Amino acid sequence: MISKILIANRGEIAVRIIRAAKEMGIKTAVVYSKADKESLAVKLADQAICIGPAPSAESYLFYQNILSAALSSKADAIHPGYGFLAENSHFSDACRAMKIIFIGPKSNAIRRMGDKAMAKELMRNSGVPVIPGSDGIVDSFNSACETVEKTGFPIIIKASAGGGGKGMRIVDEKKELERAFNYAATEAQQAFGDSRVYIEKYIGSPKHIEVQILGDKHGNVVHLFERDCSIQRRHQKLIEEAPSPSIDKDTRKKLGEIAVKAAQSVEYDSAGTVEFLYNVDTNEFFFMEMNTRIQVEHPVSEMITGIDLIKYQIRIANGEELDIKQKHIEQRGHALECRINAENPEKDFHPNPGKITQLRVPGGPGIRIDSGVYSGYTIPPYYDSMVAKLIAWGTNRKEAIDRMKRGLDEFHIEGIKTTIPFHKEVMKHKEFLSGQYTTDFISKYMS
Repeated sequence: MISKILIANRGEIAVRIIRAAKEMGIKTAVVYSKADKESLAVKLADQAICIGPAPSAESYLFYQNILSAALSSKADAIHPGYGFLAENSHFSDACRAMKIIFIGPKSNAIRRMGDKAMAKELMRNSGVPVIPGSDGIVDSFNSACETVEKTGFPIIIKASAGGGGKGMRIVDEKKELERAFNYAATEAQQAFGDSRVYIEKYIGSPKHIEVQILGDKHGNVVHLFERDCSIQRRHQKLIEEAPSPSIDKDTRKKLGEIAVKAAQSVEYDSAGTVEFLYNVDTNEFFFMEMNTRIQVEHPVSEMITGIDLIKYQIRIANGEELDIKQKHIEQRGHALECRINAENPEKDFHPNPGKITQLRVPGGPGIRIDSGVYSGYTIPPYYDSMVAKLIAWGTNRKEAIDRMKRGLDEFHIEGIKTTIPFHKEVMKHKEFLSGQYTTDFISKYMS
């Protein structure tokens, strides 16, 4: 049994993992950069180890120091959280080479799903519906032209190693193609050290639907239904809900089955997410990518199923067989998550790090807060701007929205600008209330 976990991350996800581990009777150590010396995770963990200066490349991404921290702390497992090294197959291999349990999927699954073009080809061969586009990497402008001859415009160019909107360009006509192709490849190289791109047919106003899955090392895979992550700004999710308000029962069943099939095709053995684009006009859905890690929005899936995903990640990494079957997983009620970021919505969501001079968090029935901050804490400018995740659960969508409105009203932060005013506006917008919103919601209604 895992006796001590080193958490190779920061912020709210580090706190989330510490809490799950403590409830399981497992000791924790957390790494931190010099900028995070006063973080809540450092205060809550059984042990804290500084791994370098503020820049991520010299701390949270410098995995030699993290492995040294694991050895010095006598941790027998590492949880990478999300971001940073969570989907780094080299880090996963390094952990296993040092006989340290990596709390995540096997490295082969990370590699195959991390290469977006390879993942798409694998899914196509496994019978999972994929968006029409290139058969793999598009390595030249001429190849891009050949692909577009088959798909037609509009198309979207995507970084094969990408995510978060980096190395991504939408092209509406041929005269824009060469410039967009070169720009996407250059940005992909700068962001991921990999300039390879591929092309897909662009679906203009889809829903972004993802299915939470759990797989163990014994071949068992289950899903925890879907999340709707369509409220986005520049491909960055801001609000998520589960289940999707526009997916019917039959489509929900089919999506879950397809997601399980996708996970089984790579012998997936951890918590993960299979993401789809859903065309609301044609009722078609297409595989987009698989995230081989826990995700920011995992709480909404936990709230509607009662399943603790972090604890299951740990049990799976420990070699335990899933003790739940698909027929045992029930969907109960509705959940929403608002990401409260240190950003100024009135200035195009410009980051607003600084000291939190006063903090009052909401509570009461159906309210959950996942956060790594406290009153007096200074949010550093070097990392993600997230302050907290506010999650609301209700017996139905209306009750969940009403509770979220109350929670946002109760949430009081001084010293920094946050996205709370933006979330309040969304919660009363008729398009959001209808449940039929798509990924262009912000550009159409909130810009």
